[in-house]
Amino acid sequence: MKGIIGKKVGMTQVFDDGGNAVPVTVIQAGPCYVTQIRTAEKDGYIAIQLGFGETKPQRMTKGALGHLKRNNLPALRHLREFRLKNGEVDVEEGTTVKVDVFAKGERVDVIGKSKGRGFAGTIKRHGFHRQPKTHGQSDRERAPGSVGMTTTPGRTFKGQRMAGRMGNARVTAQNLEVIVVDADKNLLAVRGSVPGANGGIVVIKPTVKRKG
Repeated sequence: MKGIIGKKVGMTQVFDDGGNAVPVTVIQAGPCYVTQIRTAEKDGYIAIQLGFGETKPQRMTKGALGHLKRNNLPALRHLREFRLKNGEVDVEEGTTVKVDVFAKGERVDVIGKSKGRGFAGTIKRHGFHRQPKTHGQSDRERAPGSVGMTTTPGRTFKGQRMAGRMGNARVTAQNLEVIVVDADKNLLAVRGSVPGANGGIVVIKPTVKRKG
């Protein structure tokens, strides 16, 4: 099983063998614990549940603590499931998953929650052009313009690009290259940017859309 939960640390740069600067995002990946194994007979699907982020027991509910105590695990704040397509479970409940499940040069997908931008207009949210500043307009410079319909169909279609909440959504950065794997410090560095703010929880999986 390849997959791990981590926390985004921030961006920096490393230098490759040719002396070129490579922008990377550093992720504190693991250690994670196998908290539960889902089976097709009992749950209807096959998956491995991982836990990450030790915390104080008093910050968790008794139900969550009881779920973890079945395997004598510490209090863990974040639980995520990793579906298995082939049905081969190669880990046991209570074992530890570390960052060395990935190797340098592999391609991964990183899933996180993007930064919330609040209520945004069409220019910021969708990249609309502004209206002319001249010819008599007073307050229409950043207005979206007409979105209505004529008699037929007489309504605005669903999905129309308009102002609304921006960000704070699940985002997947696909096909990122693993540049550094530091098993001693539980650090993983991937080339490029990763969704979310520093300190946000991310999930790292093998890529599903390999390019090239």
